[in-house]
Amino acid sequence: MSGLQYDVLGLGNAIVDVIARTDDDFLARENLNKGGMMLIDEARALSLYEVMGAGTVISGGSAANTIVGVASFGARAAFIGKVRADDPGHAFAHDIRAMGVHFPTAPAKEGPSTARCLVLVTPDGERTMNTYLGACQNLTPDDVDDALVQASAITYLEGYLWDPPAAKQAFLKASAIAHAAGNRVALTLSDSFCVDRYRDEFLDLIRKKTVDIVFANQHELCSLYQTADFETAVTALREENLLGVVTCSEHGSLVVTREETHAIAAFPIGRLVDTTGAGDLFAAGFLAGLSRSADYVTCARLGGLAAAEIIQHFGARPEVSLRDLAADCGMG
Repeated sequence: MSGLQYDVLGLGNAIVDVIARTDDDFLARENLNKGGMMLIDEARALSLYEVMGAGTVISGGSAANTIVGVASFGARAAFIGKVRADDPGHAFAHDIRAMGVHFPTAPAKEGPSTARCLVLVTPDGERTMNTYLGACQNLTPDDVDDALVQASAITYLEGYLWDPPAAKQAFLKASAIAHAAGNRVALTLSDSFCVDRYRDEFLDLIRKKTVDIVFANQHELCSLYQTADFETAVTALREENLLGVVTCSEHGSLVVTREETHAIAAFPIGRLVDTTGAGDLFAAGFLAGLSRSADYVTCARLGGLAAAEIIQHFGARPEVSLRDLAADCGMG
């Protein structure tokens, strides 16, 4: 990957997370689907915030979390995402740059406020997300810097970005630029409800080779192929003839190509605190390994290491240097 300025460039929703503990009764009272992600408007965001109790405020966003993780592994990282020029937007920009990520996207001076995600975590560590996209929805193709995409070995796109039409065009523009430069494009399916909304379009992205690498968890993969049988879904993914990476919670992960499938065990943990960001950080470790031309099993082990770190504390950003953690585990 010589001659390239960045190892991984992420395009995604720039979101500030508010994370709070709750219980199943609260989720039921508020008619929230446990473990899922629901898009809400600003009024609902304000009303839910009022009743959810004290929360921890941390910059987030799926692809942004991944890119911060990539940087924590010591890889060269950049991010494109839209915020408003308001206090949460300034906080997001400060946080991601402080992690060593290049973040050049100009903030919006008008329009909706910076996006926020209200994350409710139950005692079993399961997270239920309620997202007000706000300024995220105003990401446009003009925000995609051709030179930045050309200078990035892997462009990583989050499935949530497929919701707003202008952001969808930004997504397609970035993929076209990356492929014209001979670089790779990765897609995370993000959420099974997201897959339900855009199944045919996601399959089209895969089959037209708009993306070269797909990240999914087992639920998203089954949703993609409309089957309750995981093995059937894996077989369908294998036939797509691309690099598929599937996380299976405590059961580890699978790396799937047409030629072979690798099963990699999960890293042991001391205590499950919050599953927020587990898939995001798994992708970070995998992509960081891929940027160093590591084999797929090593990439998945790095992903598992990052996921194990993130689920043992609140929030979806690492609390330690993932590069140092990998070195301590003999994976540096």
